[in-house]
Amino acid sequence: MTAETPHLASPQAQRILRLYHLYRLTIGVVLVLLISSSLETELLQLANPNLFRSGCWLYLVFNILVVVLLERPTRQAHLFSLAMVDAIMLSGLFYAAGGPSSGIGNLLIASVAISNVLLRGRIGLLIAAVSAIGIIYLTFYISFGTPSVSNDYVQAGSLGALCFAAALLVQALTARMQTSEVLAEQRAADVNSLEELNALILQRMRTGILVLDARRQVLLANQGALALLGHERLVGQVIDAYSPQLVERLRQWLINPIMLPRSISSSAIGPELQPSFVALNRGDQRQTLIFLEDLSQIAHQAQQLKLAALGRLTAGIAHEIRNPLGAVSHAAQLLNESEALSAPDRRLGQIIHDQSQRIDRVIENVLQLSRRREAQPQLLDLKVWLDAFVTDFRNCALPNQLLHVEIHSGTLTTRMDAEQLTQVVTNLLQNGLRYSSKQHTLAQAVLQQIGHHLCQLLRVHAG
Repeated sequence: MTAETPHLASPQAQRILRLYHLYRLTIGVVLVLLISSSLETELLQLANPNLFRSGCWLYLVFNILVVVLLERPTRQAHLFSLAMVDAIMLSGLFYAAGGPSSGIGNLLIASVAISNVLLRGRIGLLIAAVSAIGIIYLTFYISFGTPSVSNDYVQAGSLGALCFAAALLVQALTARMQTSEVLAEQRAADVNSLEELNALILQRMRTGILVLDARRQVLLANQGALALLGHERLVGQVIDAYSPQLVERLRQWLINPIMLPRSISSSAIGPELQPSFVALNRGDQRQTLIFLEDLSQIAHQAQQLKLAALGRLTAGIAHEIRNPLGAVSHAAQLLNESEALSAPDRRLGQIIHDQSQRIDRVIENVLQLSRRREAQPQLLDLKVWLDAFVTDFRNCALPNQLLHVEIHSGTLTTRMDAEQLTQVVTNLLQNGLRYSSKQHTLAQAVLQQIGHHLCQLLRVHAG
């Protein structure tokens, strides 16, 4: 019983303790006033007047000392001792006042009820048991000297039963109140967590959010709104001086809520913003929720959607081209198998077949880009790859296009995706030839090896 009881230090427990102290002090003062006015002989049939007077003064002095010296007990042992002494002293006054007819037993019931608010379980029931035993035993003891008291046995038993009933009822109500309090604290903690989460989400949103009152004073502004409007702080300020265009759009919306507001500009170099308004009705308070969208971001998202749709369309077209291309390639193979075909025609057939394969690879690359295929690097001999690449490129080049190649002797290996390298070099050469054709009748491009480092491997320039 010497261990600290956490609930005794709570504000609610301290209020109950103060009420308990006030109750005992009030009873002590009333009893002392009663004996000081000599009314105790008229109101009570005292069994021992001297003991009653001494007990009243002792009860008052004891409670004064408890209030002064033990105002806030933090240990269960202190509270148990206080409740036990209170029950014993009231039992003594119960005996001196003449038993159940004196009404002191009712004071015991009230004392047991208050003490059981803080003393739980068997300890609280022990206080009730001591009080009930004191009432019943002392009534039986008084009846030996005063036979008329024997008529109060039923009343004494009822008072004892009421002590237990008060203890059990108060403990049940206290337990229920504690459960409700814990649940309320948990709900409050959950609400606080949700508020913090909502505040974090609100601040991390790219969409600007403002909340204005009826005077257009900013009640809330997230980081997105501050960044879009170009101000470091807006909360507590009237928005009129910071964004007159926004105020004008708000007035137009209040006149016609159905109308879509026109866009605004925070500054000459600031982004173009699209405001939208929502009315917040909170009782008598009229507030307005404002969303600010960056139109450049919306346009960028729309562009991304267009590019994605274009990629799907391109992939579909490339897939459809594969069917006739396969027929052309197959026909070229059959043509090369003919024994009556001359050497020049066989060469042309081979070119058709090779270029069909190349177009097929281009289509496959387009499909892979639309599928976002990951790179598959492999050990690559650049001299061997370059010879094959130049041969394929020259076979499909136009008559007025000329490709020069300047590479070092020896081997040079690297690790990269051969298909992606083919795409990159092909695009560079085609751009170079296109630029050269604008300046000269004969378009020329030079594929030149520079050094032996990977970062300076090949250079393409037009001439």
